[in-house]
Amino acid sequence: MSPNARIPLSILDLAPVSAGSSAVDALRDSTLLAQEAERLGYHRFWMAEHHGSVTFASSATSVLLAHIASHTESIRVGSGGVMLPNHAPLMVAEHYGTLATLYGDRIDLGLGRAPGTDPVTAAALQRGSGDLRDFATDVADLVTLLGDREAPGRDGLRVRALPGEGTHVPLWMLGSSLGGAQVAAVLGLPFSFASHFAPDAIEQAFEVYRSGFSAEAHTAQISEPHVMAGVNVICAPTTEEATHLATTARAMRTRIMSGRSAPLDPPGEDMLQDLRGASPLRMPQRSSALETSFTAIGTPEEVVTQLDTLVDRYDLDELIVTTYTWDPQLRRRSYELLADAWGLTPR
Repeated sequence: MSPNARIPLSILDLAPVSAGSSAVDALRDSTLLAQEAERLGYHRFWMAEHHGSVTFASSATSVLLAHIASHTESIRVGSGGVMLPNHAPLMVAEHYGTLATLYGDRIDLGLGRAPGTDPVTAAALQRGSGDLRDFATDVADLVTLLGDREAPGRDGLRVRALPGEGTHVPLWMLGSSLGGAQVAAVLGLPFSFASHFAPDAIEQAFEVYRSGFSAEAHTAQISEPHVMAGVNVICAPTTEEATHLATTARAMRTRIMSGRSAPLDPPGEDMLQDLRGASPLRMPQRSSALETSFTAIGTPEEVVTQLDTLVDRYDLDELIVTTYTWDPQLRRRSYELLADAWGLTPR
């Protein structure tokens, strides 16, 4: 596939904290990454909401995005995503409406249904149950709150988001199951699948979304289905170095799935062996073939070949990639190598 024919490429960042560094360092590095992403020509820079984590520093997502937006000029900045059961729709509309008021039409609002944390922290945060019907209602209310005052659907909604009303912040549905796909389809919103960590249901979810999509819903923001998928990426000058650097991400996943979260480990197979032997792992059973297919590791050319295959197989409209390395400079280098190989146009 020629560079000119390739779909938009974006970045998902969780402000990862590396061993030996602090949250201050992580937030500084995320800011530097956003500026580099803008320079390189990436389409979006999204940050995801996580709570109670020593691995990620992205709990106050809207605050972080305000900081990122103030240090960039043109790249789209947004949430990937806001975990809506933790928040009242009015507050989300006010926060992201304020961002749009400050920074114009480059703010995205991605919405998820998961708690984004452990059960105890979720209970302390939780405003709603995450029930699919309640979630869909909250999303519809957000569309209305960020729309025009006289728009359809406002009947019965007695509150206003000020600032926010009339900003028409674009909404994205995020999901790793059929539930998010159904909500995105019924409400006529773009859909981003979390295939970078839970790829199993991607084919079914895209089928549900595409077949059930309604452009006639009063909440619809697009005229036809639009899908994006997440991919883990490590680019390096050689396959051997990329494989070595990827041990950090493998260790992170092992730690999270086994309930032993920690800052990102330096790379090394010895570290992985020590981690595996520390205690029995409580990891969910997933399709190893699918999981591998949404992890692209190697030289820029090798990674691009793997991404092109995913784009063709799932008929993707956009890709969003995430990279975990212990050294933030090598994380930025990975994104730079990918941008060049993908054919992005520098800003």
